[in-house]
Amino acid sequence: MAVKVLVVDDSGFFRRRVSEILSADPTIQVVGTATNGKEAIDQAIALKPDVITMDYEMPMMDGITAVRHIMQRCPTPVLMFSSLTHEGARVTLDALDAGAVDFLPKNFEDISRNPEKVKQMLCEKVHSISRSNRRSLFSTPAPAPTPAPVAAAAAPSSSFARAAPAPVARPAVAPVRAAASSAHSGAPKRKAYKLVAIGTSTGGPVALQRVLTQLPANFPAPIVLIQHMPAAFTKAFAERLDKLCRISVKEAEDGDILRPGLALLAPGGKQMMVDGRGAIKILPGDERLNYKPCVDITFGSAAKSYGDKVLAVVLTGMGADGREGARLLKQGGSAIWAQDEASCVIYGMPMAIVKADLADAVYSLDDIGKHLVEACL
Repeated sequence: MAVKVLVVDDSGFFRRRVSEILSADPTIQVVGTATNGKEAIDQAIALKPDVITMDYEMPMMDGITAVRHIMQRCPTPVLMFSSLTHEGARVTLDALDAGAVDFLPKNFEDISRNPEKVKQMLCEKVHSISRSNRRSLFSTPAPAPTPAPVAAAAAPSSSFARAAPAPVARPAVAPVRAAASSAHSGAPKRKAYKLVAIGTSTGGPVALQRVLTQLPANFPAPIVLIQHMPAAFTKAFAERLDKLCRISVKEAEDGDILRPGLALLAPGGKQMMVDGRGAIKILPGDERLNYKPCVDITFGSAAKSYGDKVLAVVLTGMGADGREGARLLKQGGSAIWAQDEASCVIYGMPMAIVKADLADAVYSLDDIGKHLVEACL
């Protein structure tokens, strides 16, 4: 059955071009178009598409407001188009927090210069997010955290600080056990970890926020974050997390030193490694690698440098990045956690961990932060 798509953009050219690209794929059907956010809401309710492509800047109602209303009234996977600028990154992160599943750069030059590449990327994104977990779209953001004393154990999860309509409440999700006999969903074992490494992709920006805002300022382990994201986005994302979290968060730079209470985010378009002295190495993105940054590369360097003293966490995302790095960590005696299927936007990367029998524990997204505190404090 074809994936039904609603195309939303105030530009007639872009609307037609996106519709043409999608319609050329026999497994995709464009069921309608809209020129602003209000039309998008009406069309989403009437046409019940499987996926909506959404522009941000439109008359009458912008894309982020439209996404919020759609998630309230008829939750549907949304693919946002964004500009590769700092402001575009901020807007895209707002859209992801509002409920959008993923995003693509809106680049008219690429459409004219590399039409086949654009077609492949767009169609692949549409197919992948059409299979996303719709229950995860009901995720209920909580208020932004208030400052906590240094000795605080954990904070409630929070959302990007913006006023928004009350979202539809998501039903409680029970932890799901991994297929691996060694995996569990109870309290974690406490250990003096030298590093916490978290890898994620689609759905990751919101997932990382929900995890990291639960950590206290005195969290004792250094943290490295690997999120599949363009180079223009990671600095803005790190700045946003830093404002919301009790721990410090920054985009990693070559020569940065790991320290407790600091999370370093791998820069987009590059690779991040750690060495045994606690120093960060930032390397150019190898064109032979699909992911820049790549979870496997950071996990692999952590395995080499820290042996059994790493706690690695694999969150929502497409594909299997992180599996081979987790295998190296596991061989060295480190611990591997995976997000459960019920709370993932895309159960790809965590599923790869579970199916490879690498998961020591499988937790629901909203439990991971508190379990990190229990395991490390």
